[in-house]
Amino acid sequence: MFAIYQNHIPELDSWGTVADLGSEIVEGEGLCFGKIVHGSPDMPLSCGYFAAVKGKFRMTYPFSEHSIVVEGSVTLTDEGTGKSTTYGPGDGWFVEKGTSVLWEIHSDRFTKNYVAIA
Repeated sequence: MFAIYQNHIPELDSWGTVADLGSEIVEGEGLCFGKIVHGSPDMPLSCGYFAAVKGKFRMTYPFSEHSIVVEGSVTLTDEGTGKSTTYGPGDGWFVEKGTSVLWEIHSDRFTKNYVAIA
């Protein structure tokens, strides 16, 4: 099933940096890219692709989200609990709105498919 997702990643648009999206860059450039394929950020439900380059950033989620890794690897640390988990292609997670997460992207590029719930 992963190969299906990997072969159909749409061309992603430059979204600037993760700081432009409300995150704090801890290490690296924080460049990010994406493509919304359904809805918009101000709708109750949206989905699409998000990609970022190697580095670290801190994000407090403004929405709840389910994600599946399409390419690359990332370690996410829930800053409230201290729990860290590393994810790779085919792995998924759910995070609740208001959760502060430290992202550490290990690969040159990391891409996920996501569904965001306001």
